[in-house]
Amino acid sequence: MKDRDLTRLLQHDPDAGLQAAMQAYASQVKAVLLRILPRDPQDVEECLADTFVALWRHAAELERQATPLRPWLLVTARNKGIDRYHTLCRHTALSLDAELGQTIGEVAEFDRATSDAADWVGALVAAMDPPDREIFLRKYYLLQTSKEIAAALHLSEGNVNTRLS
Repeated sequence: MKDRDLTRLLQHDPDAGLQAAMQAYASQVKAVLLRILPRDPQDVEECLADTFVALWRHAAELERQATPLRPWLLVTARNKGIDRYHTLCRHTALSLDAELGQTIGEVAEFDRATSDAADWVGALVAAMDPPDREIFLRKYYLLQTSKEIAAALHLSEGNVNTRLS
């Protein structure tokens, strides 16, 4: 089903539209959320539901602007996951690995064929050494403060800020 057809279905028959949207995109949205909230499946499910409710609420606007749904959903899920993470005030260190570095390109891009910038940024991040890559992803992907990053990585806040600059 095309994005425009899905947004129209969401407006005219929300139940069928949400079912179709979840069938098409739920696994990808859940994968993004699992990378941000790996410890509690209930948090992932709540953010998943919140993401699709947001899709339903914004369906008319998305149709009017001809916004591609996949990237919109992935960015919305990422933002809801980060908001949930901060709300829960979890101070435990998240495991950031090479897969998360690759994910930044997936979440940021709207169309791989026309988005050379996302590929370029993804390649630059992947080329960073592990401590710098993790600091970068925590700061700009998970939106952690320098203080939170320093505590998680057992570094000084000044060291984190120096590496970021």
